[in-house]
Amino acid sequence: MKKTAVVLGVGPGLGMSIAHRFGREGYAVALVSRSDTRHGGYLAALANAGVEASALTADVRDRDRLGSVLDAIADRHGSVDVVYYGPGAVDPSARPVPIDRTGSDAVREAMSWVYPAVDVVEKVLPGMTERGDGGLLFAGGLSAVVPMPALGPLALASAALRNYALTLHAALAGSGVYAGTLTIGGLIERGDIHTLVTSQPDRFGEVPSLNPDTIADEAWRLYTDRDRPEATFNALSGTATSSSS
Repeated sequence: MKKTAVVLGVGPGLGMSIAHRFGREGYAVALVSRSDTRHGGYLAALANAGVEASALTADVRDRDRLGSVLDAIADRHGSVDVVYYGPGAVDPSARPVPIDRTGSDAVREAMSWVYPAVDVVEKVLPGMTERGDGGLLFAGGLSAVVPMPALGPLALASAALRNYALTLHAALAGSGVYAGTLTIGGLIERGDIHTLVTSQPDRFGEVPSLNPDTIADEAWRLYTDRDRPEATFNALSGTATSSSS
């Protein structure tokens, strides 16, 4: 039976690039997003590429639904071998409150996207540990390491998710299970936020972008090489670069 990669928060940008990348390596792919509106197109694209795929709906913040979906994936495919965690904002056009005007309610809301990552790990890690093999990949923002006051509470959530991934990496050393994070600075081409921003240049100006296929390739390298916990992509300095730490 094929190994299975779960893409949580799949979208037309990085999520689908991750799905195609792991699919090319022979993985079955399970897509999960809040709505099934675009699932038909996603599944058709993967099928055309020869990738076995399924799709389910869940808001990752609904803990019971998320657990049920992960159970359903494991039942269908036999196991959950890799999870990519990259859910996006409900409203891409909403601007965060700058850090100097951020209150605790805004921080709690931003952190509501971090807690499900812990729920996912709690759900799938025991099986991975028992098999002595698996992968946990997280996607977060560059504001986790570079001060970006305009992102306010999102910077705090990004930092928390990054620290969680790096600490998991250390905790799982020698277990056969890999944990790592993609730290991303820039618009991701083909993604919803990229579409929004580029459609309103008067509002947003020119924001550098990153190719999601390049990021997905690096995600695969992180998972297979297992020699570092993080890959950083920074297009905001003017040139897209990838570095590891």
